[in-house]
Amino acid sequence: MSDPARHVTVDRDKETGVAVVTLDRPDKHNAITLGMARRLSEIWRGFRYEDEVRAIVVTGAGGRAFCTGVDRTAVAGLPQPASPYTIDDPLIAIGPKANDLWKPVIAAVEGMACGGAFYLLGEAEFLVAGEGAEFFDPHVTYGMVSAFETIHMAQKMPFGEVARMALTGTAERISARRAYETGLVSELTARGGALAAAREAAAVVAASPTEAVQGTVRALWSAKEAARAQALAHAPHLVTLGNLPPERQAGLFTRRSGAHRLR
Repeated sequence: MSDPARHVTVDRDKETGVAVVTLDRPDKHNAITLGMARRLSEIWRGFRYEDEVRAIVVTGAGGRAFCTGVDRTAVAGLPQPASPYTIDDPLIAIGPKANDLWKPVIAAVEGMACGGAFYLLGEAEFLVAGEGAEFFDPHVTYGMVSAFETIHMAQKMPFGEVARMALTGTAERISARRAYETGLVSELTARGGALAAAREAAAVVAASPTEAVQGTVRALWSAKEAARAQALAHAPHLVTLGNLPPERQAGLFTRRSGAHRLR
C-alpha cells in the first residue's frame, strides 16, 4: 500500500520561518489519494502548534502539474450517504482554512492545476505561477457538478472568468498569462520559477510580527466568509442531485479526448 506521508512532504526553513508543503506524486500529476488527503489535514492542523513556522508555500512536484484533483481510482466505490443533502467529499478538509489554520499560505503553481486542486488554491492567500501553468475545471465535461470548486475559485477570480472555466470543462484552459491578467495569479514567473518566487514572498511575510500577520489573514477572510460558508452549505446536494451515475461518468471519461483550447 502506498504511504501517504511519502507523497506529501514538508520542508521547514528555520532561518526564514517558511515551510514548503509539496504534493509529491509527479507520475500521477500529483493527484490526491485518500491517504494524501488525510495527511494534508494533519499537516495544516499541526502547523497551528509550530510557532517557528510563520508562512507556508504549497506546491506540486515534477513541474508538469500542481495537482489534478482527486485520484479517481483511489475513490472508486467510495460509499456515499443516500440523502441528497449530504456527501462524503474526500477533499473537503485538504485546505488550510478548513483546518483552522490562519497562517499565510502561498501557492506555487507549475503545469496543470484543475478540479480538486482548487480546494487548495482557493484557500491560499495568493498564487504565484510559472509561464507554463494552466488552470481548468473538467467536471461538467464528465457529467459532474462543479460546486465546491467553483465556490472556492469564486473567491479568487471574476465571476465571468470562473463561470467560463467551469462551464467549458476540458474544452478550454486558462493560461498563466490570462490568470495573471484577471487577478487569479499575483506574480508570473519564468517557467520553473514559481517555487523560488513564492518562497521569497513567504519569507518577506514571515519576517513581520506573526500576531499582526495572522490577524490580517483572518480579517481578509472575514470579508467573504459569510457568503462563502452559505454557498458551501448548498454544495453537497447540488453535487448529489446533479452528478451522473458513476458508470455514465466512466463512459464519458473513456470517450472524451484531451483536446483543448488555451486562452
